[in-house]
Amino acid sequence: MNPPSSPPSSLIRRRRYGPRRRMTTTTTTTTTMSRASSPSPSSIPLLPPPPLLHLLLLVIVVLPPPMMSPSFMKSNNAVDALAYAPNFITKIIERSTGLTPVGLLDVSSTTSSSSPTATGYDNDDDDDYGGGGGSTSTTTTADTNSYAVGMRTMINGPITTRFPPEPNGYLHLGHAKAVSFNFAVARAFPYPPPSTSSAAGGGVVGGGYLGGRCHMRLDDTNPSKEDEEYVRSILEDVRWIQRGTGGGWNAVIDDDEGGRGGGGGGETDDIADDDTGPWYGGVKKTSDYFSLMYDAAMYLIESGEAYVDELSPEQMREYRGTLTSPGVSSPYRDRSISENVELFRNMRAGMYPDGSYTLRAKIDMSSPNLNMRDPVLYRIKHESHQATGDAWCVYPMYDFSHPIADAIEGITHSLCTLEFEDHRPLYDWVAERMVRGNLVKCLPRQIEFSRLNLKYTVLSKRKLIRLVEENHVSGWDDPRMPTISGIRRRGFPPSAIRLFCERMGISKSDSNIDFGILEDCAREVLDEDCSRAFAILNPLKVTVTNCDGELENFEVPRHPKRPDLGHRVAPFGKSAYIERSDFFDLDGPEGRDNGGVPPAGFKRLLPGGRVRLKYAYVIRCDEVVRDAITNEPTELLCTMFPETRSGATPEGEARVKGIIQWVEASTCTKCRVMQYDRLFVAEEPGRESGDFTTDINKESLRVVEGVVVEPSVAKDAIDMIARIRNYGTGKKSVDKPYHADLAYQFERSGYFALDSSSTESDLVFNRVVTLKDTWNAAFSSMEGGNNKKVDHQPKIDQVEIGKQKSGGGGGGQAAILDDARRIALRAGTILEARPHPEAESLIICKLDCGDVDEHGQPTEPRTVVAGLAGKIPYDELVNRKVVCLTNLKPAKMRGVESTAMLLAASDGREGDDEIVQLLDVPTSVPNGELLSFEDMEPCEPDAMLKSKGALKVWDRVKARLRVNENGEVTYLDEDHDAVVRKILTSAGPVKAKSLRDCMIG
Repeated sequence: MNPPSSPPSSLIRRRRYGPRRRMTTTTTTTTTMSRASSPSPSSIPLLPPPPLLHLLLLVIVVLPPPMMSPSFMKSNNAVDALAYAPNFITKIIERSTGLTPVGLLDVSSTTSSSSPTATGYDNDDDDDYGGGGGSTSTTTTADTNSYAVGMRTMINGPITTRFPPEPNGYLHLGHAKAVSFNFAVARAFPYPPPSTSSAAGGGVVGGGYLGGRCHMRLDDTNPSKEDEEYVRSILEDVRWIQRGTGGGWNAVIDDDEGGRGGGGGGETDDIADDDTGPWYGGVKKTSDYFSLMYDAAMYLIESGEAYVDELSPEQMREYRGTLTSPGVSSPYRDRSISENVELFRNMRAGMYPDGSYTLRAKIDMSSPNLNMRDPVLYRIKHESHQATGDAWCVYPMYDFSHPIADAIEGITHSLCTLEFEDHRPLYDWVAERMVRGNLVKCLPRQIEFSRLNLKYTVLSKRKLIRLVEENHVSGWDDPRMPTISGIRRRGFPPSAIRLFCERMGISKSDSNIDFGILEDCAREVLDEDCSRAFAILNPLKVTVTNCDGELENFEVPRHPKRPDLGHRVAPFGKSAYIERSDFFDLDGPEGRDNGGVPPAGFKRLLPGGRVRLKYAYVIRCDEVVRDAITNEPTELLCTMFPETRSGATPEGEARVKGIIQWVEASTCTKCRVMQYDRLFVAEEPGRESGDFTTDINKESLRVVEGVVVEPSVAKDAIDMIARIRNYGTGKKSVDKPYHADLAYQFERSGYFALDSSSTESDLVFNRVVTLKDTWNAAFSSMEGGNNKKVDHQPKIDQVEIGKQKSGGGGGGQAAILDDARRIALRAGTILEARPHPEAESLIICKLDCGDVDEHGQPTEPRTVVAGLAGKIPYDELVNRKVVCLTNLKPAKMRGVESTAMLLAASDGREGDDEIVQLLDVPTSVPNGELLSFEDMEPCEPDAMLKSKGALKVWDRVKARLRVNENGEVTYLDEDHDAVVRKILTSAGPVKAKSLRDCMIG
């Protein structure tokens, strides 16, 4: 039965919901579709379900995190906090609306805009919705199906998205992706568009363009699982994830009758503080629209497109059919309209028990899409609702409420994860009928993208609930949990979460992301933002025998590269604590186990040896005080050398290579450190055993007691606790402080954040992440499949808790692969050199790097593109023995692919005055020889440095390369006591010809 264009009787109460918009003077004449031309549901042939459409995976452009504007509304660019690359969703919106996104990453060098498949959106046909370039300033009043279809490309206002979680649990990292992307898409499309006058829409603030809008809506249609606690946590989490992106839309809402955000109680003149957040307008709830949804159901009944059914759930499943066989119509499908109206009214009045009746759409029981086989729209639930109380005893199903709520709020694009792809036809079916019935005026469009899957964790609500209820974790905010509250408490910054989501990108391809990528994002953000501090996790007392006991204050930087963070005071006195692992006891058990000699490369403190206390003095260990029973060192009696204060080295004396951190004993504060690791030891928990709890990492938490921190840390922590205590209810929710906002890099130990359980007398710090990815480093050589179960936790700590490790490394430091050992610096010979045909500043070289194939036969020379034109004569290049970096990802430079990089010294000047010299390698060194670093274990290069984190490795190494005063190429090893190491070949050090004390590039 084809529905009429309007309700046939007055049984339904007429009500127009949704935002009222100014109508333009331009109208569009639409072509009315003949009803005869519309196939009835029964005429649709039964076909196998179509395969899922697969889009090309988004090319993820990895760039440094964007600089955050204090408020995007004060900038000419409304998307300062956005770093997504163009993706199939932004392309769909751009192509179907004519609006151009701003602020996306430039990937023109890696994708072709002329080729639809390059951006991966050619298999999502916009023609289904009325063509690819609809006007953004037209209005039509036709009340036909063609009007409904055309509405999708007729956008009279800003692009509007929404985040609509169900308040039945805590948000997790999967939700973080949806939050980040929905807000990012809204901000990417300026309104009014830059080409229009500011008088057109009133969205201009401070001379810039305000982006689209993102709504916050709680999908509260299931009273049996929802709770006010979840509501509060969801709003808090969304505020936190978006913190630092510019504040939100609430401060700049125009006077356009509430705009698109004003529908359903979203008036914006007086937004309650509880509703304040980064979203547009107030917090919305699906329950705000229950009355309209009831009217919509009545409209479908009166249109002959819905009926009241009495089948039980079991019978309904039986009648539904399968993917290969059509369903069977319910015996109640052909009830009269009047009988259905009466039954539905009685359902509303509470006259029937739960489960006795349902309201079903009348669509097509032979549809190849099971979701279109007369889906349930309403069910009876005699339960009190957390927002509406006992006002309702019938509640809409999600597939019915979702498109209606979107349409009421003026949502232009409903962005969902892929599990809703098969539900899209039902979404469209409902939305189009609401428009035709004049119940709403906006027809939203649903677009799906892949959900986030993470290795070494679970994101299923059911599994997360089990972790909590079975006490595998301490609660929803346990720092090992993947919930937003858990990662916030652990100390992950919200900008790191957004950076992670941006790097994962948006596509329709399912993928299982390594948890280490999230940790790398945290390291990147924390390294930039965190103050440095001294914390001694396993203290060993040092007494300076020639110190008079008076405290001496050293003013040291909080961050070596951020002078804006200021300085801190580090007191120095007669007694201090150092890390037990920074002293190797030659005369103790560890010395005997190591043959009475220190481990190779150990540059820290030995009996009778010297070491520098960072920022303070050089000390010498004169005597070791031991425990009478265990013979373990309990105190070191040392002499300090006053003439070495603050890094000074007396003339004629050798510079002390070892540098260690320390904390003055009388002013330190003791605290606890919670060393968290991954909650599971398998990439896909439960895949092998069937029970994910069997893969829980039993050592995912280590509690370290007796940690000592410098006084500046204790002062900062006490100030933060006081700030949180004094945080008043009258303050904006978006300004809420958290304990974990106070985070540090405890030097040589990792990144740590203040835990919410801390008090002034009992400070607790959570380890956010280690300084490097010790998990992958520890297990990179393990054999087995992708889901190989790890039996033991990697040795990620400098010391074990409660006892000393025996043998090696002064307490057993982790086997972390240094940056320098991951790069492949090799000797090579330039075979030929010529100008680049398209770039005057570039040359093209053929380079013999000693590469061989699997049979040991030499391969073709590498091609290197270098910016050396005019710097070095061509005749000085050919047959030159050079240093080349061979494991960088190949890159095209003006059309020529470069597969290696030449290393050269530069005097640092710019333009024609710059002096550049290729690094010299002794001619006897064979091509392909892997260079080494003085007093460092042999290099173990990555096969290819191509990920964002791997490219950072080379950036860090390059920044520490210099030519010294003797012309030797050196590396400043900041990871091991700031030792300066020469770069060596089998025939001697690498040198520069004549340049001295200069940079390497």
